[in-house]
Amino acid sequence: MLTAYINTAMSKAHYEILPDGEGYFGKINGFQGVWANADTLESCREELREVLEEWILIGLKMGHSIPAIEGIDLNIKEAA
Repeated sequence: MLTAYINTAMSKAHYEILPDGEGYFGKINGFQGVWANADTLESCREELREVLEEWILIGLKMGHSIPAIEGIDLNIKEAA
């Protein structure tokens, strides 16, 4: 489930070429604070994936609500 969530979120990532040959910038809308920049597009993708993974883990540990994406919900539900 976690892999599917990350892959789905990454498929929604947007990348920009930075001016003056400064590399690439990537972000995922709806995931506040999840962004990356790197010299190459592939490096930017890798960094963005790492940032997303850490954001999810820290958010879950701290009890933050993680946005559901395409029906995948990582939030911990209390047992009835």
